[in-house]
Amino acid sequence: MTLDRTDPEGSIARAAKAYSNWGRWGEDDVLGTLNFLDEAKRREGAVLVRRGVSFSLSQRFDIDGPQKGWRRRTNPVHTMLDTGTDAALGNQGLPHGIGGADDVIAMPLQCSTQWDGLGHIFDHGRAWNGRAAEKVVTSDGDLVTGIEHMAPHVAGRGVLLDVGRTVGEDGELPDGFAITEEHLTATAAAQGVSVGRGDLVLVRTGQLTRVRREGWGDYAGGPAPGLSFTTAGWLHGSEIAAIATDTWGFEVRPNEFEHAFQPLHQVAIPHLGLLIGEMWDLDALAEDCANDGRYAFWLTAAPLPITGAVGSPVNPIAVK
Repeated sequence: MTLDRTDPEGSIARAAKAYSNWGRWGEDDVLGTLNFLDEAKRREGAVLVRRGVSFSLSQRFDIDGPQKGWRRRTNPVHTMLDTGTDAALGNQGLPHGIGGADDVIAMPLQCSTQWDGLGHIFDHGRAWNGRAAEKVVTSDGDLVTGIEHMAPHVAGRGVLLDVGRTVGEDGELPDGFAITEEHLTATAAAQGVSVGRGDLVLVRTGQLTRVRREGWGDYAGGPAPGLSFTTAGWLHGSEIAAIATDTWGFEVRPNEFEHAFQPLHQVAIPHLGLLIGEMWDLDALAEDCANDGRYAFWLTAAPLPITGAVGSPVNPIAVK
């Protein structure tokens, strides 16, 4: 796929037409590419558990996260409702000495490790499967493709593509590095792993490693390595179920057009129906994969079944 940097509108339209999955699973579909993740693929993933070692792929959910308020996105605010002090002072009104603690958290659903739901991005007023955006997502939430529909399904064969180690320097890609289909296939070949129908693909760029060393900086929305717009064909043709990265926005930033904002999202979510994950912590898993040479594993990463949500925090667990 060629890239005309002066024509984002035309490039997006051509990619949307070439790689559309509208109608592929019927007009009522609410799962998109998760339809590729079937029982056989889960069985294939389950047998990859050999050592029983597990890795959380989630960043922490706390006030010290990367968010700076763009689009009113803040870091999580955690507040105690009941504490040990309340219990010790007898303020809870409970019998026979029992006490407890309760807490509450307030946060945007896209502020840390998360999935983008199918109602998250539109193209010219159209949501996934060609539906009118205003009839899908209203002030009451996503009335059609709410992320709760995906909650039972996101578990299967995970594959790590450590592009940072394979292509980068010292395990990291520089900000603004566009990961092409050639980079993805070369990484898979170098690691001796296959990528195909129904897989849950994780792409490590190494950016999170860098910001942990140097500070958050502009991690949330600033320059970053990520997938090139030209990978739209690979994302479609490989028939993967989902993809996640260790970056804020999944695709390369600045974007590859002279004036654009997240053009690959505009194709991948409303047209491919692709489940996209962002801000995943892949470092410990990547280190283990590099040590044992195995880049496929069992992965469970269910979104919270928040009715009508267009995204969800997640604590993905990889088991090898």
